[in-house]
Amino acid sequence: MAGFLFTIKRPENIAAPCLKKFKPSFVIGFALLLALSMGIFFWWRWATSPIDANDDTRQVFVVPQGQTANTIGKRLEDQGYIRSQLAFKLLLNRKSLDAKLQAGDFYISYSMDLPAIIESLAHGSLDYWLTIPEGWRSEQVAAAIAKKSSLSSQDFIVAAKPYEGRLFPDTYLIPQQATAEDIVSILTNNFDKKFSSLKLPQPQKFSPDQLIIIASLIEREARHESDRPLVSSVIYNRLNLGMALQLDATVQYALGQPDNWWSQNLSREQLTTLSAYNTYAHPGLPPAPIANPGLAALEAAIDPADTDYLYYVSDSGGYNHYAKDIEGHNQNISQYLN
Repeated sequence: MAGFLFTIKRPENIAAPCLKKFKPSFVIGFALLLALSMGIFFWWRWATSPIDANDDTRQVFVVPQGQTANTIGKRLEDQGYIRSQLAFKLLLNRKSLDAKLQAGDFYISYSMDLPAIIESLAHGSLDYWLTIPEGWRSEQVAAAIAKKSSLSSQDFIVAAKPYEGRLFPDTYLIPQQATAEDIVSILTNNFDKKFSSLKLPQPQKFSPDQLIIIASLIEREARHESDRPLVSSVIYNRLNLGMALQLDATVQYALGQPDNWWSQNLSREQLTTLSAYNTYAHPGLPPAPIANPGLAALEAAIDPADTDYLYYVSDSGGYNHYAKDIEGHNQNISQYLN
């Protein structure tokens, strides 16, 4: 019908075709969160960036033994290698490298970003750790050094052999560029420091060199702490009586080869080996130390137990059983070896 107007009433449950307005608090919160995220992003980019991308001069950064990650991070920040100690700690945790930071000398530069510096500290030490157990001979020390450095075993043996007995057993941080002579100096300086702290008996029946030989014998013959002063007493008692020491360790030293430096269960034929070190064949002390003794063996050499023992035999557990005469010794052999 002309002029008739239709009107459509909007149902009450249908919203108007426009967006609902956000609450002001939501908008403000979202803006703050966005600003915070952007701030963290740009801070992290700044904190992990190099101090000076154009300065690639390598510097040696030294981490002393026992220094914590927090202290290392503070030193790096204080010395201008990194921008933020906090970023250093966060990235360490993220990479799970806290425990990998070790003492040593490291090359770093101002052109390195934070991840590169952390990688260098975790894996790029200019040094290596060398552990020398008590009782090793110089050839064993040489083999350990050759595995961790560019030095050959032979180079070290040539430099170290005259100092057998003075290559003090300990754990060392050795510079990669150290020569054989440098390493010998490090080990013997440590020995001199330890040995000079000991109180030598007065009057001295044996010279310091002879005491070191005795200590090397004790180190190889006594596997347990309690046996060291007792083995020392047997050595002293035999020397005082002019008896041959008859120590297997001296023959083992004479027979030592790269594949077996300390032969076990020596045969009767081996005990007749022609060597100045064979204390079955030659009374008195061998001409030089047979191993490198630790502090406890040196102390036992200086202060032996007061006994009448002249013999001992080792059981399967490495413990020694002592006797004053051959009859008691034979009984111990029957009891502990048969």
